[in-house]
Amino acid sequence: MSLNDKFWETKTLEQMDSEEWEAVCDGCAKCCLHKFIDEDSLSEETNTEQLHYSNVVCSLLNTKTCNCTQYADRSTLVPECVTLTKANLNNIDFMPPSCSYRRLREGRGLPSWHPLLNGGKKSEMHKAGMSVRGKTVFDKDVDLADFEDHIVIWPLQDLD
Repeated sequence: MSLNDKFWETKTLEQMDSEEWEAVCDGCAKCCLHKFIDEDSLSEETNTEQLHYSNVVCSLLNTKTCNCTQYADRSTLVPECVTLTKANLNNIDFMPPSCSYRRLREGRGLPSWHPLLNGGKKSEMHKAGMSVRGKTVFDKDVDLADFEDHIVIWPLQDLD
């Protein structure tokens, strides 16, 4: 089965089949970044805590290709692995603003560097600096006590 041209413009995320759903993922691997909630930053107005991204990634990630080396079994091997589904789509505010699922849910469309707009190639995304390539360390190499030293703001960048 081949993907229909610009299906993301005519279907909601809930209407997409599994092939279309997977194709929406831009492959940036920002979902593989460990995130931290600052429990001391609870906002009384919004009743939310501040989320911090780190440059620490799961050891299953191939940091050159930005692909999970055990994608099919990731949730079993790493129970805390983020698995976006249609069921949890309304709770993905923890994903970075550049996340294609989040962008489509918010009505912002796909970014210009998205592989669906570039013949399925990730090169534009990497060139734009929108992936984790060359920016991370593995969780197995970081002492939990030092995680605060790995907080970064680059995952919040959204070019389009």
